[in-house]
Amino acid sequence: MYHPKLEKDIRCPLEYGLDVFGGKWKSRIICVLADKQTLRYSQLRTQMTNITDAVLSSTLKELMKDDMIARKQYDQIPPRVEYSLTEKGKSVVPILQHICQWSDAYHKEDNKNTMAQCPKCDYHGNPL
Repeated sequence: MYHPKLEKDIRCPLEYGLDVFGGKWKSRIICVLADKQTLRYSQLRTQMTNITDAVLSSTLKELMKDDMIARKQYDQIPPRVEYSLTEKGKSVVPILQHICQWSDAYHKEDNKNTMAQCPKCDYHGNPL
């Protein structure tokens, strides 16, 4: 018997991984938090470039839903919230470093579009 919902829920492991930590912003947030350990929202926003508050907020929610980052709220005035990587989030850092190594090896640089190395990630494989 054919069940469209069941088929939709079956996913390739690579598709799952790219959904959890892929894309333009998720991997960048993970790299920043791997480097800085713990950041408040405003500090994280400062570390990111060209991201709107709406996109940062929704991306943080997605990363929390997938247990990649933790949000700790302190009961004080003014309110203080800090973000950090979970163990699951830390486990993806070497994968992102390998992707950066691969990209460095195979990216064809030209004068119009040179790839700038991300200062937040030591893609050579040294621990962040």
